[in-house]
Amino acid sequence: MAAAAGAPVTHRAVDDGRFVLEGALDLGAPFTSVADVTIGGRLHEFTAGPVGLADDVARTLGVERFDEELTYRGGTLLTARTRPYDPQIQLTEDRLVAVWRGRRHCFLTELYGATTTDLLGVLRTLSVREHDDGLTLSPNAKSGAEFAAPATVLKEIPGLGLLELAPLTRQRVGRLPTWRGLRTGAGELFRDTLPDGTPYFVLAAADVWLSLVPFADTAVEQVPALVDQLRVRTAR
Repeated sequence: MAAAAGAPVTHRAVDDGRFVLEGALDLGAPFTSVADVTIGGRLHEFTAGPVGLADDVARTLGVERFDEELTYRGGTLLTARTRPYDPQIQLTEDRLVAVWRGRRHCFLTELYGATTTDLLGVLRTLSVREHDDGLTLSPNAKSGAEFAAPATVLKEIPGLGLLELAPLTRQRVGRLPTWRGLRTGAGELFRDTLPDGTPYFVLAAADVWLSLVPFADTAVEQVPALVDQLRVRTAR
């Protein structure tokens, strides 16, 4: 059920960080969470979200159907192999696309030049747990697995744009623009431009870093007023 305008929503990131959003905006859209995990010295990206997300993403990667289906960690693990051609390096890549489906949530990852046995070796270093407000992966430090950085949460807000949220770490504070931002009820708002000329915004809240890319039909000059209606914080 979609959240009523103004009602707070809580989203749990892959690394168990939780973000609370509230305000007079439509916050009912689902969210996704992305995290990089270092396993055996190699970086692996995991994307988690609603149970149908992984299938949608898999289709964009060229997966029409899955080749294998296994019961794994209380859910279903599906795999498919794709061999897209990369014109930049002029090579055909060998990708193993893996999707784990639970009751309400799922996650997706890709391995290059890997077998199903390799995939299971990677996944055995992680514990999977579903919550009401998201899915978490817990790396086993004894197996040499750890998060490379705090996970992010991505969410669309109709009439505003695509938000990316992460904890406001010292590293992210150091990457904020050098100029003074606009004070809003949500925090300090900075405006900048992407390399292709698209405007985007960065918000530094009390304990949350947020980037915002407005939708094509969003009136950019209205973004500060819309952000002023938003409140975002981490939850313990």
